[in-house]
Amino acid sequence: MECDRCGDDAIHHAAYSGAHLCGEHLRRSVEKRVKRRVREDTLLDPDATPDDPDRWVIGLSGGKDSVALTQILDDVFGNDPRVEMLALTIHEGIEGYRDESLDACVELAEDLSIRHEVVSYEEEFDVRMDDVVESDPENMAACAYCGVFRRDLLEEYAAEFGADKLLTGHNLDDEAQTAMMNFLEGDVRQVAKHFDASLGPFDEREGTDAFVPRAKPLRDVPEKEIALYCHVRDLPTHMAECPHSSEAYRGEIQSTIHELEENHPGARHSIMAGYEELSALAAETYREGGDAAADSPDLGECERCGSKTSRDVCRKCRLLDSIEAA
Repeated sequence: MECDRCGDDAIHHAAYSGAHLCGEHLRRSVEKRVKRRVREDTLLDPDATPDDPDRWVIGLSGGKDSVALTQILDDVFGNDPRVEMLALTIHEGIEGYRDESLDACVELAEDLSIRHEVVSYEEEFDVRMDDVVESDPENMAACAYCGVFRRDLLEEYAAEFGADKLLTGHNLDDEAQTAMMNFLEGDVRQVAKHFDASLGPFDEREGTDAFVPRAKPLRDVPEKEIALYCHVRDLPTHMAECPHSSEAYRGEIQSTIHELEENHPGARHSIMAGYEELSALAAETYREGGDAAADSPDLGECERCGSKTSRDVCRKCRLLDSIEAA
């Protein structure tokens, strides 16, 4: 199998496009799509200047997605005085797993000379995920606890850094799964929120001071291609799966989409193209207070930690109370 672009040995066949690509042209293809997404999402504030740069926090876990994202952003913006970047790594307290991925984060940050901060659940919340999984006071998947804690720390430290944007390494597969889950759950309000939270171009979103806006520059690139990209560029990457990963429902959706993609190449792209258009329409409808919309609950501050919440005590603090009582 030869590369369609140069005739060298191909390492990948992208069935959705029919392209056969060698390592170098796969690299170029991935970077081209990420750069296009950066432009289309107006990731760089057009008013940013060296004296008043756009500040970005990148969630760097050491896995293939966040490593690829950090590398590409540094390639493009590392010497741009209009952008200030910080890589943030969160240590959940998973013995062996996160320690190894932290090594990859440190190596990459040193290679790129990018500012890198590490925070942990143990230091911030006095909990470790290994212990939480063992006690499981709420009788739910480990990812349900971890997702709440991770989001809280990403938001807290992005705000502390004065970040204008929070960037995560969600890929095409991740986003197609989330889109399908929202469809199947009939959660139209969540579809609308998704547009303003992380999908819409920044110049089309409804801004909020409650949270640092997010962006997902890898969301047009399939997971497999990101893994190959890291291999081709010999990037320091921790490829192991989290030992506590057990989101059963998402796993079912993942398997369904994988089968759809096998039988109908391009299914993931089609899901996301339609979803992004619908999310924009839903967001517009909710903003205008259409008949389908119920007023969103007002956000206040958690009486314990000050985080934004619609209740007196935020979800994170309630989980911590439950864990402490177990």
